[in-house]
Amino acid sequence: MSAIVRPFVWFYHEFGLSSINETGRNAWLIILARSCRMFAYGTNSLILALFFAELKFSDYRIGLFMTLTLLGDVFLGLGLTLIADKVGRRNILFGGSFLMILSGATFAVFNNFWILLFAAVIGVVSATGGDFGPFRAIEESVLSQLTSSKTRSDVLAWYVTCSTIGSAIGSEASGRIIHALRNVGGWELLDAYHALFWVYTVMGFVNALLAWLLTDACEIHKNDATYAQVAQDERESLELDEQREPNGTTNQPHPKEGASQPRRHWLWFTSQLSLISAPTRGVMYKLWVLLAADSIADGMVPYSLTNYYLDEKFHPSKSVLGDVTSVSYFLGAISAIFAGPLAKTIGLINTMVFTHIPSSAAVLVFGLPNNFVVDVILLMIRAGLNNMDQAPRSAFIAAVVKPEERTAVMGITNLLRTLAAMTGPSITGILAGNNQFWIAFVAAGAFRLAYDVGLYVMFVNMKLYQNEETPAQASNQRQEPGDEEMQDLDRMDTPDSLASSNSSRAGT
Repeated sequence: MSAIVRPFVWFYHEFGLSSINETGRNAWLIILARSCRMFAYGTNSLILALFFAELKFSDYRIGLFMTLTLLGDVFLGLGLTLIADKVGRRNILFGGSFLMILSGATFAVFNNFWILLFAAVIGVVSATGGDFGPFRAIEESVLSQLTSSKTRSDVLAWYVTCSTIGSAIGSEASGRIIHALRNVGGWELLDAYHALFWVYTVMGFVNALLAWLLTDACEIHKNDATYAQVAQDERESLELDEQREPNGTTNQPHPKEGASQPRRHWLWFTSQLSLISAPTRGVMYKLWVLLAADSIADGMVPYSLTNYYLDEKFHPSKSVLGDVTSVSYFLGAISAIFAGPLAKTIGLINTMVFTHIPSSAAVLVFGLPNNFVVDVILLMIRAGLNNMDQAPRSAFIAAVVKPEERTAVMGITNLLRTLAAMTGPSITGILAGNNQFWIAFVAAGAFRLAYDVGLYVMFVNMKLYQNEETPAQASNQRQEPGDEEMQDLDRMDTPDSLASSNSSRAGT
């Protein structure tokens, strides 16, 4: 009996399921909520561009729609993320779920371009198949708060893995539902697309229920939210003195009352940014530039437009297209399981770079073959390795910023990535309208490779976990409470340091 159970016990510990269990109920609820949400997004990624094509929208309009939808995500995601710690993270997740319901119901009923655009801009619709709304940044911040440096990469890896499985099942279900409604029920193709948006609406209700079940442990507590900023120069010291309340806490500057609405939003954003410490900003500025390049690429060739490209070029059946998309997502889910163990072995940055480069190369050459099977293989390579950098990236950000800064940093990161991504669909729409769709894949692959190389050069030797207490530090403080001598427990994100530290303390 023990011989049968032993492999499951090994998998449970080695691949991080024990870390989720250790984190508790909230981690399971957040992972399940995102999986259901990505199931809905998976149905969208297959049909959204095809839905617009069925409505006789031009390629330019399809690209413009996706760009404006991402622009709406920018303002929605920024606004909700930056107030999440004040209003309540659970409240924002709950409210965002109802915006998802609103958008899904609108798409299920209407065909007018402007009504659909309005619903997409003010609501939550995944124009590209990605999670660009207000949810992800808040959920990652919550998971980073609930986990320790030992369990974080494992929990975030399963957060990505399960959501990718959700996308895969959604894409498969989408193709099969359309096939059944068309061939068995005799439905028109447009009516079958509308039916899938009702599925999207139901997933919004499920997401709201799971957000409601989260506990107070997901919220940031006042003693964590208020901290003494360290001035980097004399001028900044004076600014901080002006912002501090009599009790010593830092008071957030308010936008000028007489300023115009856009200016007030800008002042509010810059005030939030100024509350992120200078060392954190120094790291994030470099990372944000690289992530912008990667996001431009993702925006140019999202899975929704990739499916549209395959449909226009090779004309496969919708069920075959759903099968291809589903298998590619499943490969991504399987590979994402290994992101946590791999990051422990070779480091966060090495995992991000060396798994992402083959995916980027597959995007670069995707538009060149004239064979459906070859393009499907390239899509499998792209999707199969594409998600392995997501959990290490979130763990890396959590490891280099202060705990109380994570929600704002991840929110701004999501904002900048969405801003960069929104330029892509319009460019691709113009290229597709001029029969130059393949150029979008070449440009996207080049941007992705630039991101990979820059990431390795800038961050491979970055020190981690300087802003949070590790298990070893906590143990030393308990044993020698009077000892003022600090031990240097910062770890470099390299294979050698990982190997030397795994035996003495927790890994990533």
